[in-house]
Amino acid sequence: MKQPKPEQYHEKKRHTEDQFPYNTYLCTIPDDFTEVPVHWHEEAELIVIQKGSGTVFVDLTHYHVTAGDIIIVLPGHLHAIREISGQKMEYENIIFRPELLSSDNHDVCFEKFLYPLFSGQIQTVVHIHPRLSYYPKIHDLIRTMDQLCSKKPAGYQLALKGSLFLFMFQLLSLDDKKELSNIQQRSLDKLKFIITFTNEHLEESISICQIASACYFSESHFMKFFKTHMGISYIHYLNDVRLAHARNLLVSTNLSILEIAQKSGFENASYFNRKFKDKYGITPRQAR
Repeated sequence: MKQPKPEQYHEKKRHTEDQFPYNTYLCTIPDDFTEVPVHWHEEAELIVIQKGSGTVFVDLTHYHVTAGDIIIVLPGHLHAIREISGQKMEYENIIFRPELLSSDNHDVCFEKFLYPLFSGQIQTVVHIHPRLSYYPKIHDLIRTMDQLCSKKPAGYQLALKGSLFLFMFQLLSLDDKKELSNIQQRSLDKLKFIITFTNEHLEESISICQIASACYFSESHFMKFFKTHMGISYIHYLNDVRLAHARNLLVSTNLSILEIAQKSGFENASYFNRKFKDKYGITPRQAR
């Protein structure tokens, strides 16, 4: 198996339009999907919890979130969203690309403040909740941005960019920033490697021996490392990624169910059907 390159660690799907790279999504777990698997991308993302509760994973930390909470995910950071058994969570995704706040000229605002923030040179708070003193300012800015996107008055993009600049100013003004230690950063880089290795070889048979060897870990150390940081076993994670990939192919292609199973790494169609129904409550055929 070939080794993945560092620049291939991330989700390459673009979530925004080129002309104005800002978008919002409303999602419900588990109604829309049972979880958002661990990934990272080049956009910044705000996860705003509207109702219920769930778990959001960012880098090496799991956050229990409830209505009103806000999670800040800057570009390049690993993150995932998972349900808490028996509970529903409604949330809003706000996604934008850093270049929305940059200019073609040498911009002191972007170069001195925003670029260091977006590139990870400056760390910022991740979990913002209503008990924090600065929460009202952050929450009000998000509400303003939502209203602008909903009503779209003439020139709303100007006001939206202005609100985003104010939002970034609030983040940079906070004192409770956390920085990763060297050990934590190495663990994070290793997790990115594992995720990319898995995605690049999804159609193939991936054994614990193979993935552990690619990480220069023993099998036992690899399994412990992954479970410690991800909260689930690697086999559980691998099946989840394969099933999510298969579900996407079911609704976006005309491939046969057998072909989709094979392209998702399942050699046995009956096993694929069983795991798919266990995960989503319907058969692959019903998902089309």
